[in-house]
Order: sequence, then C-alpha cells, then structure tokens
Amino acid sequence: MALIKGITVTLINKKEVNKDPFGQPVYEDVEIEVDNVLVNPTSTDDIVNQLNIDGKKAVYTLAIPKDDENDWENAEVFFFGKRWKTFGIPTQGIDHLIPLDWNKKVMVERYE
Repeated sequence: MALIKGITVTLINKKEVNKDPFGQPVYEDVEIEVDNVLVNPTSTDDIVNQLNIDGKKAVYTLAIPKDDENDWENAEVFFFGKRWKTFGIPTQGIDHLIPLDWNKKVMVERYE
C-alpha cells in the first residue's frame, strides 16, 4: 500500500533506569522514531466530545501502523516541529479486518 504514506514522528517514552535512595523509580526519556504515522486534524465533533468527557482539547488524531508495538498511552510525541501529548486510551482495530496499514488511533493535544 504505497498510495498513502504517513510521516515519521518521534515518540518519547519513559524508561526506568535506576531507583532513588527511597526506592522510587528514576526514569529517562527514550526517543523512538516511528515511520508512516498519519496525522489528521481532529473533527469538530470529536473535539467537543473530548472537552465534555475530560476537558482536553484534541488537535490531531494519529493513525499508528499495524506493526507498531510501542506504548502510546499518555506519551509525548514530537512532529511538525512541536511537542504534543497523547491522551486517552488508543483505540485499536483487528488487523486482518482493516485493509490499510494502520489499525490504531490516538488523539494528541498541544504540550508545552
């Protein structure tokens, strides 16, 4: 399926690297390049619904490739020269029932 091609986004996940003196985990940011991610402006209906549910304003919806195994829940993402934060639980379809290369969706809000 080469007719539609997404962009490369940087997913910033947290990785536990150590424990502090009190036994609490210490995390480090790990940048993961994810190819072929579709970026779509979120529809007006979805924006209104999200504002009513949790008060967050969805700006874009990302379509994640089927072969991606990264954790997209409450993660930071970098694309279009800006930092974004995913929210909500990514929705996922059944791979063999979806004809294109993407089976997950997650919404992002602007993150400073």
